[in-house]
Amino acid sequence: MFSSHHHDGAHSDLADRLKHPFRELKEKLKDTNLHEAKVNLIHQKHKIGKFANLFNPEHRHDEEHEKACDEKRNRIADQHRFKSYFPERDGNLIKWYVDGRNYFWAVSVALEQAKETIYIADWWLSPELFLRRPPYFNQEWRLDKILKRRAEAGVKIYIVVYREVEAALTCNSAHTKHALQNLCPKESPGYGNIKVMRHPDHNVLENAADMTFYWAHHEKFIVIDYAMAFIGGLDLCFGRWDDHQHILSDVHPEGVANEIWPGQDFNNNRVMDFKNVQDWKQNELSKDEYGRMPWHDVAMGVIGPCVYDIAEHFVLRWNFIKRDKYKRDDRFDWLEIQGRQDVDEDLVGVQRPKHPVGGYVLHPLTPLGSKNLDDRGTLHAQVVRSSADWSSGILTDHTIQNAYSEVIRSAQYYVYIENQFFITATGDQQSPIHNTVGRAIVDACVRAGKEKRKFRVIIIIPAIPGFAGDLRDDAATGTRAIMDYQYKSICRGKHSIFEQIRAQGVNPEDYIFLFNLRSYDRLNRTPEIRRQEEESGVKYRDVQRAEAEEIMGEGIHDPADSEGERDEHTGKREEQREAKENMRSNEAKGRFEAARRKGYETKSASSVAHHAMANTGKLSEEVWEGDPEEEVDNWIQEELYVHAKLLIVDDRIVICGSSNLNDRSQQGNHDSELSIVMEDTDKVQSVMDGQPFEAGRHAATLRRYLWREHLGLLPPQPHDASNDPNAQPPGEDSPNDAWDRDESYKFVQDPMSDDLWSMWTTNATTNTQVFRHLFHADPDDHVKTFNDYNTFLPPKGVKAGHIFDRFLPPDDIRKKLDQVKGHLVWMPLDYLKDANMAETGLQVNPWTESVFT
Repeated sequence: MFSSHHHDGAHSDLADRLKHPFRELKEKLKDTNLHEAKVNLIHQKHKIGKFANLFNPEHRHDEEHEKACDEKRNRIADQHRFKSYFPERDGNLIKWYVDGRNYFWAVSVALEQAKETIYIADWWLSPELFLRRPPYFNQEWRLDKILKRRAEAGVKIYIVVYREVEAALTCNSAHTKHALQNLCPKESPGYGNIKVMRHPDHNVLENAADMTFYWAHHEKFIVIDYAMAFIGGLDLCFGRWDDHQHILSDVHPEGVANEIWPGQDFNNNRVMDFKNVQDWKQNELSKDEYGRMPWHDVAMGVIGPCVYDIAEHFVLRWNFIKRDKYKRDDRFDWLEIQGRQDVDEDLVGVQRPKHPVGGYVLHPLTPLGSKNLDDRGTLHAQVVRSSADWSSGILTDHTIQNAYSEVIRSAQYYVYIENQFFITATGDQQSPIHNTVGRAIVDACVRAGKEKRKFRVIIIIPAIPGFAGDLRDDAATGTRAIMDYQYKSICRGKHSIFEQIRAQGVNPEDYIFLFNLRSYDRLNRTPEIRRQEEESGVKYRDVQRAEAEEIMGEGIHDPADSEGERDEHTGKREEQREAKENMRSNEAKGRFEAARRKGYETKSASSVAHHAMANTGKLSEEVWEGDPEEEVDNWIQEELYVHAKLLIVDDRIVICGSSNLNDRSQQGNHDSELSIVMEDTDKVQSVMDGQPFEAGRHAATLRRYLWREHLGLLPPQPHDASNDPNAQPPGEDSPNDAWDRDESYKFVQDPMSDDLWSMWTTNATTNTQVFRHLFHADPDDHVKTFNDYNTFLPPKGVKAGHIFDRFLPPDDIRKKLDQVKGHLVWMPLDYLKDANMAETGLQVNPWTESVFT
């Protein structure tokens, strides 16, 4: 048998040599420059060949192996609810986070504990973001410093950020990339452990066929060691940190070290959008003249089997970007994932080119079975997404829209929505709007109306999308276009939600209620600050910049980062210029502080926003240093920007993630999004419309917490969250604190209660009237045409957000503000109803309208 086998082997070897006569020569040349030159020529051929993709939009789905992979994904999705690629999974432990203070603290703890890998996907990431406040006293908790520590400890960090169209957005992902890559330079601990990808590519020579200008990567999620994940509406970026009282003022006569929002982190998009964010210390918005835009958001922390699904989505995106942009770049490896290897590695985008550049790394780095993902909690959950060919190389996946529509249509008692936008259609008659979540709302309301059943749809969205500018200006046409589409979705035109319900004999005003959020505060610009300015010759604005330079000034000054790439905010000349500026700023700050009177103690509070919350006493009893008339000039208000992407239905089901309620987020082939659908199997005895009811603990506690925040029934929060269970990572030892220690918890337990609804609507009405009378807060139902603005708003040039009538008695202002409870105000459904809100032109036209929807 051996001789026969030997004979067959010799014959086979001879045949092989005849077929491949130059194999030995190839092997000898393999490690020579000639071989390398050949491989480079092959890479150049493929690079040039990408131009052919201009004429083949299906170029990622037309080869047999690609068709087979698409079919495999479809078969998997067909087996799952909502047609999601990801399955429903039991045994998750999921914790909710309300507002940035809680979320960022929890993320800081979790990142610091990372042992193997960190994945971060963001629309915008600010390396200089402080995850704990005040920054001066928490400098080690700046995001880049945490990542640097983990990289030096051997943790592999993978980051994917959206590469913006620079002419349209100011998030400067180039700075993000260079700043992070420079944290661990060559020959330092951690070198090579931080990898940053940006996508999509805007290089016409490299990627002409696949450039995307309209759509964005909008996901916001983190995966740590394949053991824990965070997912929701919060990017790790400037402007997002906030607490429940939603402070506007950050002026500190007691010492600038007490500032909460340094540099670019203090922002108000309604007054001035972010500018030059690579210069993180800069802030052109003076804190002693304006308030910030407060920020409301919601996110989740996950332990359990859904962590794997979130990680798998990241790996798919990483490998797709590797293929799309970095295929011939050896800085970036292909990522393999346990459970998706061999015949299934195509599901996560792994490719095996003949001449691969970069290696293949298997994740997690230790066995998946060691991650303790099974039976961790009581949440039944499922990951859903909006993703497509341009964003992840797959066929269009719009399972977030599927989930929203199915869950809303099945609602029996209430639908509660918090979202940044509300643009949706009720059918196919509202082009350019195509998502039909609006039809699900119509169906749910009509069914309730026909059955004579109490039912409510409660929607909270921002008063104005957060872009800079006076709404009267031509520059605000885009913002008005978004608002116009929202009104057409809600109540204007026969295809709107309201009119579609009314057409079936049901009154929509009995079922659908829309609200905004708004906050007030007082700038603590005291006589002492003015005296220090006069004596030192230094403006407080310069002092705030010097403070930012002190705690945020560890910039990147090398001519190139660790990957040899350049940032415009680097280099020796820039370093020398900054050194001189810093010296002047520090000297100015020193003069200002030296002018402070010895023994002086500030009597007035740096913020009075907490008086909208519970158990805080009367605002009218607050001390003000100086002339009462001067206090009038220091009252400010601003919309509380709703950035959450949240749906709660019937105290049982929650959907949370990055997805807005508009076509951009819901259609699947526009912005990329990731969300999670959750239902708790741990039931709590509750009440629904006066009857005993079993609610899911997760949904019910989150809804009760949010509603009490909006009603002003929760106490204000201290900045230090070290002892707050709601600001810790998810875990058996740190469940959510539902704040059930006072009567307010029971008061809000029944979401259909008449007493609760009376408080909700009364607070909204009172708050709306106070903000209207004192500030003429914009937008408002009294502004039905652009001419109405002439009497409603102060003249152009007057500072935004201040008291309208400067001659009001100071005590009257205080007494009116005493009436404000929480942050609810009614959404003005009559705003500009008699005007053409968005005139067709260069900004809004058939080519651009999909950008706004």
